Amino acid sequence: MPQRDGIREPWGARTPYGPGQSWPVRVDSHLAEGVGPEDVERWARSAAVLHSNGDGLDIAVAGGRIVGVRGRADDRVNRGRLDPKDLFGWQANSASDRLTKPLVRRGGELVEASWDEAMDLVVRRSTELLDEGGPGALGFYTSGQLFAEEYYTLGALARGGIGTNHLDGNTRLCTATAAAALKESFGCDGQPASYTDIDHADVIALFGHNMAETQAVLWERVLDRLAGPEPPRLLCVDPRETPVARAATLHLAPLPGTNVALMNGLLHEIIEHGWVDRGYIERNTVGYNDLAAAVADYPPERAAEICGLDAAQIREAAHLLGGAERLLCTVLQGFYQSHQAAAAAVQVNNVVLLRGMLGKPGAGVLQMNGQPTAENTRECGADGDLTGFRNWANDEHVAELAKLWNVDVTRIPHYGPPTHLMQMLRYAENGSLRFLCVSATNPAVSLPNLHSIRSILSQDRLFLVVQDAFRTETAELADVVLPAAIWGEKTGTFTNADRTVHLSEKAVDPPGQARADLDIFLDYARRMDLRDADGAPFPPWSDAESAFEAWKRASAGRPCDYSGLSYHKLRKVSGIQWPCTDDHPNGTERLYTDGKFFADPDYCESYGRDLITGAPTEPVEYRAMNPDGKAMLKAAGYFPPHETPDEDRPFFLINGRTIHHFHTRTKTGRAPQLDAAAPEVWLEVSESDAAAAGLAAGDVAEVSTPQGLVRAHVRVGGIRAGVLFLPFHYGYWDVDHAAGKDGDRAANELTFTDWDPVSKQPLFKVAAAALRKVSDEQAAPTITPAHTSVHEEHVAGVTR
Repeated sequence: MPQRDGIREPWGARTPYGPGQSWPVRVDSHLAEGVGPEDVERWARSAAVLHSNGDGLDIAVAGGRIVGVRGRADDRVNRGRLDPKDLFGWQANSASDRLTKPLVRRGGELVEASWDEAMDLVVRRSTELLDEGGPGALGFYTSGQLFAEEYYTLGALARGGIGTNHLDGNTRLCTATAAAALKESFGCDGQPASYTDIDHADVIALFGHNMAETQAVLWERVLDRLAGPEPPRLLCVDPRETPVARAATLHLAPLPGTNVALMNGLLHEIIEHGWVDRGYIERNTVGYNDLAAAVADYPPERAAEICGLDAAQIREAAHLLGGAERLLCTVLQGFYQSHQAAAAAVQVNNVVLLRGMLGKPGAGVLQMNGQPTAENTRECGADGDLTGFRNWANDEHVAELAKLWNVDVTRIPHYGPPTHLMQMLRYAENGSLRFLCVSATNPAVSLPNLHSIRSILSQDRLFLVVQDAFRTETAELADVVLPAAIWGEKTGTFTNADRTVHLSEKAVDPPGQARADLDIFLDYARRMDLRDADGAPFPPWSDAESAFEAWKRASAGRPCDYSGLSYHKLRKVSGIQWPCTDDHPNGTERLYTDGKFFADPDYCESYGRDLITGAPTEPVEYRAMNPDGKAMLKAAGYFPPHETPDEDRPFFLINGRTIHHFHTRTKTGRAPQLDAAAPEVWLEVSESDAAAAGLAAGDVAEVSTPQGLVRAHVRVGGIRAGVLFLPFHYGYWDVDHAAGKDGDRAANELTFTDWDPVSKQPLFKVAAAALRKVSDEQAAPTITPAHTSVHEEHVAGVTR
């Protein structure tokens, strides 16, 4: 079984192919040192869990331990390929510092306890607060890395059992805007396009999407098209010179916070030059006249002035979009975590709709996810969405769910919008939310304005419960820590960014007393004595497969219909796209192929919001505006970010991801190859800004905002002037000093508290910052595909 160097060759060898051809198979694998294929006792079916791509893979097991992985050649997503995190991240399961027993706080210290003791504390405090303050005293904050069965259970016990409005997922940080943009344009969440559209597209436009590092295997698919006959042309919108930018036909590097102005300039040109499908617009959309009037105010010269670009670049980009025969657009955090996030993402949908590029091979939009199971968080109702893409503002939808769960409709809180995470934290800060259960996420590193977050989470009056596999920065603040099983140690399903559902089988037992999150949730529900209307235990299911069958019933007839799926089917087919029904037993590759949308007033998931203020559209307004359930063209004017550079803080500071790590490194930082490739935080500075500050590569610099400071080694180049970049992965679990001491390295020490008015997604890419040199100390060498010849080897000869 050949093993490539997944660090120095992050995108592997090219397998070129042309438009309309199938992506060739290339199987990647990695086994532990000293383990050969003949030593593997069995292979367990699964998919990748350290990004959102959903790469199908098998887990190698020997001696009761995970000893490696191999890609699945028959998987529709990756055709056998694995990225660096897939190849090496599994080693975290065997880390020596896994949590194996519950911890409870005694005398200010976390000490080991039995499960009964820990759960008794959790249940006692929950019951006390329910008696004192009602369901609104309790809140739950979960992940984008659990399984659908676990999210559905959490949503049911929180909404239908306890009756709290305070439930959200860390998908709020990465893809809340994806969901919001899809609802605004199509009336419902759900990706219209498919990864297979890369096989057919002649233009691929990536908006704030560093695919090469966030979805490396999908980028391999693009690279293989670029290396084949009739390659697609690429448009990249990103202030950094990423690997995507270097391979692009055209790279636009707008100033942070100006995405709406840029999109309006592009839409202006598309309409001005008649690059629109008027027949499609008239048949399938509403709102064209208002959109055309709004973007008329954004000729390229005005947009260019706002964005810090040349007007000719905007014209060229519009020509690229307008001349495409098969246009695929993708969007990610560069839009989602920036100013006017939802408004900007909606404008990308507008481009696709104006061009009539939807529902056919090579054409569509992918409002990408940032986590492996983010789609499930949204589908199952473990965030601000109502289970099964139902509509919170539609009383019939709420009643339907109550009937399905056999609970009184008043038990499901729908007197107002569900509480998003940042509002939950405000409630915790003012003392009305007194219990918070955090599962599989690490807000003490991942949220903005960390000084404030630590202050809120460490309050004596807040009872904090953490379910995790490791003693994270958040676990250190908890009153109770519950050891959780992770991927490879439990069974369940999860769905990637293009609606592909995979089954992940249990390969090994979890260490010590660690339990699956599903088992923890169900144990909590039983100890809380949650009951349905007939007095039966609620939720009624007892294991992963019965939870999946219950979820299928909840999804039936909704856009995210799983009714045609089963564990048996998913054991035979490696990845099936929803909706999967009796009418579509093999799944559905693309949505909206017939120009019919999930936007009917009686069926839609949302009536939408004002893109500037976030004010909800009333049902009667929606019916008047879109009685036939068409796709909606929605306009938004540009306004400046709340925080912009000034004389004291002359730079925009953005943060984001790198190919070798995921989130706060709780897993990837424990994989030796990944940790060695990127062991420390760094600061990316343009050549001109570095020269002005007297900085050379490897020097230590300090970047500061009113919220805090970070010191990091400098990397020069790869970003536009006036903008600084920090990766957000680095916290404090693996260093010998606590947060707040000299030398802070968490990027979110510097971000401020603000969120998008529509999606409620926090903003991580618009802080104003100062920069100064600290020392000439040289950094240890690291391997970074955006800055070394590794990248050049993989795109040489294919840049267009």
